[in-house]
Amino acid sequence: MIELTDSNVSLRNDVKKLGNILGEILIHHGGEELFNKVESIREMTKKLRQEYDDETYLKLKEEITNLKPPTRQQVIRAFSVYFHLVNMAEQNHRIRRRRQYQLQDGAKLQPFSLEKSVETLKDLEMTTDEINNVLQNLSIELIITAHPTEATKRTVLEIQKRISAILNQLDSPLVSKKDRKVLEESLYNEVATLWQTDELRHRKPTVIDEVKNGLYYFNETLFDTIPEIHQELELQLEEYFPNKELAVPNFLHFGSWIGGDRDGNPNVTPEITWETLKLQRKLVLKKYRTEIIDLMKRFSQSSTRVGVSDSFEKLVEEEESRYLEAGEEWTVKGEVYRRKFAVVLKRLSEVGKSAIGYQTSEQLEADLSMIKEHVELHQPSKKRLKTIRNIIRQVQLFGFHLATLDIRNHSGEHQTAVAELLKAVKVCDHYAELPEEEKMNILKEVLNDPRPLSLFEGDYSEETQKVLNVFKMIRRAHLEFGSRSIEVYLVSMTQSSSDLLEVLVLAKEAGIYRLHADGSVESGLHVAPLLETIDDLIAGPKIMKTLFDLDLYRHHLSVRGDHQEIMLGYSDGSKDGGTLTANWKLFKAQQEIHEMARDFNIRLKFFHGRGGSLGRGGGPLNRSIVSQPVETLGDGVKITEQGEVLSSRYLLEDIAFRNLEQATSALIVATATVNKKSKHGHFREKEWEIAMEEMSKQSLKKYQSLVFEDKDFLTYFNQATPLKELGELNIGSRPTRRKNSSRFEDLRAIPWVFAWTQSRQMIPAWYAAGTGLSSFAEQSSKNLEMLQTMYQKWPFFHSTIHNLQMALMKADLATAKEYLNLVEDKDIATRIYADISAEYEKTKEVLLKITGSNELLDHAPNIRESVRRRNPYVDPLNFLQVDLIQKMRSAEHVEDELMTEVLLTISGVAAGLVNTG
Repeated sequence: MIELTDSNVSLRNDVKKLGNILGEILIHHGGEELFNKVESIREMTKKLRQEYDDETYLKLKEEITNLKPPTRQQVIRAFSVYFHLVNMAEQNHRIRRRRQYQLQDGAKLQPFSLEKSVETLKDLEMTTDEINNVLQNLSIELIITAHPTEATKRTVLEIQKRISAILNQLDSPLVSKKDRKVLEESLYNEVATLWQTDELRHRKPTVIDEVKNGLYYFNETLFDTIPEIHQELELQLEEYFPNKELAVPNFLHFGSWIGGDRDGNPNVTPEITWETLKLQRKLVLKKYRTEIIDLMKRFSQSSTRVGVSDSFEKLVEEEESRYLEAGEEWTVKGEVYRRKFAVVLKRLSEVGKSAIGYQTSEQLEADLSMIKEHVELHQPSKKRLKTIRNIIRQVQLFGFHLATLDIRNHSGEHQTAVAELLKAVKVCDHYAELPEEEKMNILKEVLNDPRPLSLFEGDYSEETQKVLNVFKMIRRAHLEFGSRSIEVYLVSMTQSSSDLLEVLVLAKEAGIYRLHADGSVESGLHVAPLLETIDDLIAGPKIMKTLFDLDLYRHHLSVRGDHQEIMLGYSDGSKDGGTLTANWKLFKAQQEIHEMARDFNIRLKFFHGRGGSLGRGGGPLNRSIVSQPVETLGDGVKITEQGEVLSSRYLLEDIAFRNLEQATSALIVATATVNKKSKHGHFREKEWEIAMEEMSKQSLKKYQSLVFEDKDFLTYFNQATPLKELGELNIGSRPTRRKNSSRFEDLRAIPWVFAWTQSRQMIPAWYAAGTGLSSFAEQSSKNLEMLQTMYQKWPFFHSTIHNLQMALMKADLATAKEYLNLVEDKDIATRIYADISAEYEKTKEVLLKITGSNELLDHAPNIRESVRRRNPYVDPLNFLQVDLIQKMRSAEHVEDELMTEVLLTISGVAAGLVNTG
């Protein structure tokens, strides 16, 4: 179906092979009639892309309108399944390209590889101290979330993973003719299974379902891949700096929101969070057990062959008598390391069950380190034991909690609970109605008083008890699973300093925050604001300065290592002000808060709440990192990994490694560059920032004129996209709206973006940027030259322009025009579509001027060609979607089969664009 250039011969062969298999399966299940029907529609949409003509268009519309069940559903599935296969072929080609770089034996280093980043350190002529400083400040936290944007079922993902493994094996030149035939038969069977599998979920996932889906990636790839990244960096540093003492810290961590994110999800209760923590511990203990059994097989050294210290043998004997029952010990007396591993396995099996189990992961780490140190006495000094070092690294990274669980809730929930607490003890009757200054005074008094506020639980409303129970659960989790199990409490919709102090008050009631009689403070939780809207981003620096000026808050921070985390929301800012304005306000907020915090000697870590789509801050990890204000990267970064991003980046081990390698490499180079540039104190031109501010204002004005000031816009959005139908796609446990209302403000950013993506308009990713950019560029030729220079020299601006090009490539207004048929008032449809179309052309024109290109994404031909060749083959699904939604919305009674077909088109478009929310 998709032709590829000769530079991608192997990819072309994979796509052709998979396409031929799918064709055979279509004939088997639907006969020549189904195969010919699919081919006929494909040929017409392809012809329309090459050269539009009315006759072909009308014939295509007639063909689609006349489709009847069950053929119609099979046609939809044919295109959808095909895209799943193409996605796997492209993933496999990415693995293939990485392998080709590795086989070049250093002749040409792959961009954003760990070796390339270490080579950069060498080129910068950094001293040992400077390199160690870069390494010690290296910190990447990636947080998996259950944001409902993954349209593909896990069963389908597992089939895709098996298909990828077979394609990978078929690449090997060592595969015999016989083995190749077996592999090709297996490939056929997997594609057949994919066709025969129901790709839709028939119920909404529970929170625990989502937790298990997240754990799947830890089990399949992350548990092994994360330590491999550390190991690879160590190897490259040894290679390039053989005589330097360089230590690689545990800099790469994964956390999770799944089971802890309460914002707008009533299904996330303290009990669910507790169950999440138990499931995480269960998995990590299982993984350790597997690794230690493997070590036990390897460490067969006998005391008759190597010298083992008497003290170690005595220790093992003493532990056998203390921890093991008769018959549990290793029976070969001389194999002392295996005897020790038997003790380790026993204690591991009792974690969380009895007193003989390890109480902390540090105890397990100490035992493993002891074994390593004794065994390495028998090794040459430069020959290190990588297997046991690897599991020690895993224990350091994952502990007994596997992934740190962030807790998030809306600021309004905390305010309501605190107001009730204060009223119950007669401190204040109407706290929520007070001005901010008075709220702060009351909260300071409460936090400076060691006494609790709480009365008996029965004295509070059910909602307040729920909030209090969350904090009590956190306290218990610290005792049961360790303090790393829950470290951060995020406050959604932070609009004032009191929003953070309210959380400290609630933490105080649970004993997580304590003020002692001698004035010392205990604080077991980071409290992090989430700045989401444009107004909140602008107010962010003032909010944080007010807190940093408070002695009690500084005492809290000093206990937490003078470390403050600040989360930045990419979704709501873009929804409120458009992508150009949102990205600039995010950049400015980081810059201003960083400068202010530096005066207080406070270390900041910015937490980037990026989605998978371009309209929600999506894009490759490495580009996300380098586009930030470079001076803020010294304390590391934290980024969400949401929805479909998890499967695209972490389903396959090689792809997972490459994504994490790119992110690590980008941060190493950025941090090293900062260390060099900071001596000059210059990161970008002031005039660039002034230009961005001006363009941002013009873009915001244009965006709001449509989204907020046009009285017909919401009608257009609701009718010209499949927004209503998305609610039936069972891809998340969380409601699509924060409240049960139809207000724009209460619509979550994910369905906002998802709906525009399906209709191919993709407004959140590009709209109004063209007005902002062109308003500045058209003022003078010097202004355009400045924008061209900014594109060449400023990573933030380069990334912004790149993402806008990608958005315009994926958007398709010719196909989007089909969705106007869903709008009841044709005048509204025509007028608003004309505005969108004009802005699209304006944006495209100015982007080409800035980049100096003839076509969008000229500098990224592989991406451009992939998008371009996919676009026409998504068209049939869009045409079918419009036709089916028209039928459904006009029907008195919607049949289940019709709804299923609509949902299949949604899933298929998502697979074709490799993008949902």
